[in-house]
Amino acid sequence: MKYLTALGGISLLSPEPGAHAFDPSLTQSESFGVLVDTTLCIGCRNCEQACNHINQDLPRRPVNYFEDYAVFEQKRRMDGGAYTVVNRYSIPDNPGKPVYAKFQCMHCLSPACMSACIVGAFRKEPNGAVTYDAWKCIGCRYCMAACPFQVPGYEYHNAFTPQVRKCTFCFKERLLPGNVPACVQACPTQVMTFGKRSDMIALARERIREFPLRYVPHLYGEHEVGGTSWMYLSGVPFETIGLPRLGYVAIPKYTEPIQHAVFKYFIPPAALYGLLGGIMWFTRAKEQKPKPLFHRKGMDT
Repeated sequence: MKYLTALGGISLLSPEPGAHAFDPSLTQSESFGVLVDTTLCIGCRNCEQACNHINQDLPRRPVNYFEDYAVFEQKRRMDGGAYTVVNRYSIPDNPGKPVYAKFQCMHCLSPACMSACIVGAFRKEPNGAVTYDAWKCIGCRYCMAACPFQVPGYEYHNAFTPQVRKCTFCFKERLLPGNVPACVQACPTQVMTFGKRSDMIALARERIREFPLRYVPHLYGEHEVGGTSWMYLSGVPFETIGLPRLGYVAIPKYTEPIQHAVFKYFIPPAALYGLLGGIMWFTRAKEQKPKPLFHRKGMDT
């Protein structure tokens, strides 16, 4: 029964229906975005260094750490100590010319992490950033399971005050004061272009139209999982550089109707848990019913 109690607790913690729902059309035209042109990336890791410098809550790294290109020998992902990473990919058709690609939180228009969080620790800001309130977090890590890009990391090494970690889009440090994200500013080859998301889409289409042999004719993130604030151009298939093949429907469109139907009132979950408890009791009582020591044909037991 302790499991049923825990489930009931989750029901009480769950926000009111619609608390997680987010209509991307409300901010899509005015929110910010970043266009990442992977054909321009040289793998210098300046973006990683800038991210580490601007985010004071990350472990401090010396300058020579970002000059170590041996990290490209294995694929990396974001974790509790790094909000962004650059990876190197070998292309079968051109093994002598690798492709580099930077990854961070995609800041989805309809974030799956926000939808999955039962305490509302994530918030989609009007300017496009997906922010995180550590004081609300209970460490369930549902956000990590929900993210289609496997972005959120967790401070497993922090035994007492662990937090979920991910790129903040430099929301407080840069966006609110009116500046571009630190990684965008630090890039020497202008891999990243920051501006209104609608403008970034128009710029991407212009580049594809002007250089059709240079780019795959698709802007990754314009429509994937409902759209993302970070969007990618590539000269090779996106799966080759670690971007997963995803549908265009936002994940919360699938999950939120179920969540809202279950948690709209406490009565349905309570009835469900009562039914499950009754089944458990009946099954246990049947299993514990004393059995005869022996049985012979024609004799009462």
